[in-house]
Amino acid sequence: MSTIENLEKKINDTSATIGIVGLGYVGLPLMLRYNEIGYNVIGFDIDENKVNLLNDGKSYIEHISSTKITTATKRGFKATSDFSNISGCDVIILCVPTPLNKYREPDLSFVINTTEMIQPYLRKGQLISLESTTYPGTTEEELLPRIETKGFTVGQDIFLVYSPEREDPGNPNFETRTIPKVIGGHTQFCLRAGEAIYSKAIDKIVPVSSTKAAEMTKLLENIHRAVNIGLVNEMKIVADKMDIDIFEVIDAAATKPFGFTPYYPGPGLGGHCIPIDPFYLTWKAREYGINTRFIELSGEINRAMPEYVLNKIIDALNSQKKSILESKILILGIAYKKNVDDMRESPSVELMELLKQKGAVISYSDPHVPTFPKMRKHHFTLTSEKITKENLLSFDAVVIATNHDGFDYDLVKNNSRLIIDTRGVYRTSEPNIIKA
Repeated sequence: MSTIENLEKKINDTSATIGIVGLGYVGLPLMLRYNEIGYNVIGFDIDENKVNLLNDGKSYIEHISSTKITTATKRGFKATSDFSNISGCDVIILCVPTPLNKYREPDLSFVINTTEMIQPYLRKGQLISLESTTYPGTTEEELLPRIETKGFTVGQDIFLVYSPEREDPGNPNFETRTIPKVIGGHTQFCLRAGEAIYSKAIDKIVPVSSTKAAEMTKLLENIHRAVNIGLVNEMKIVADKMDIDIFEVIDAAATKPFGFTPYYPGPGLGGHCIPIDPFYLTWKAREYGINTRFIELSGEINRAMPEYVLNKIIDALNSQKKSILESKILILGIAYKKNVDDMRESPSVELMELLKQKGAVISYSDPHVPTFPKMRKHHFTLTSEKITKENLLSFDAVVIATNHDGFDYDLVKNNSRLIIDTRGVYRTSEPNIIKA
């Protein structure tokens, strides 16, 4: 029996052991799915706190219940920081971060370090899949040579694929199983191995011709969104100058049954994908002498939105004969999107930093983030404020930065001196509401 046939047999009879490296918003749901359908799953993470919580049956992600983790551990799941366990895995799926460095260039340190951590324990017959968003060529340029240094022939002894993650935390309409999975293999046998493992857990598989094509697919998805949000953010600024409600315009345009997809403005872009991924392509494109002006322009517009909101807050306070200095400001919602606890690249936090620099006294309320978490770039010693009539009246301004469903917006409207609405929560004109 050939190496590929032996791996396929293990996958088909669920005797294959799956190792998932990186147990965050992508890796943890994937672990649960494979565990649910009968595979032995080992989770790897360098964060000992995460490892200990999972082994105790506790979740650290809001939309994943501890009950699900407990059930998974009872089925045999275990988490570890000991990468020597990689040798016992037949499939290794890498779900590690790919941020930008301070120069807004790709930071592949997590991918490279992880690959080098697993490299000593690789063996014949394994499948390695990278799911982290990255620039076209990463799998071939960074993973392939490190695997080949072990003396393996990729596509014959060991198999390599790229299959971008497509998680959407907080979206009740989709789950890991129902989101189609794009897969690109380094060779046809690699693709065959990738299709074998992912088809067991995902309803629809979308094979493409190469790892580069799969890497570019993920970037196109996120650049499409970033560019359209940049467009509508710019339209918001123009509409505001013309005293037009951009949300009314978008809702009206969305009634067109063809040729228009509604995107909505906000205080900036957040999350691990949309604000970051386009710059992976712009950086790589320069290697080919191409300037991606359209992508970079949308990035400039989106990055400028917290500053735009800051100026709207300053103007609103000025209209009430108040200075931003020492004004008490409550930020409603600090997660990057509604109904989640994910703080990555949140524009709300960028806005908090700008307000602090201007001398404002900052507080926040977020039902999904009870205590301001440890972040690489931002440090606030704050806990979430309760939304009560008395508390609202104690603030000079309330800024709706993330429109969680859990807020009582009527209570906010009726008991706030000044509201800066960045999300179009209020569609009617009120004396105390400023659209931003």
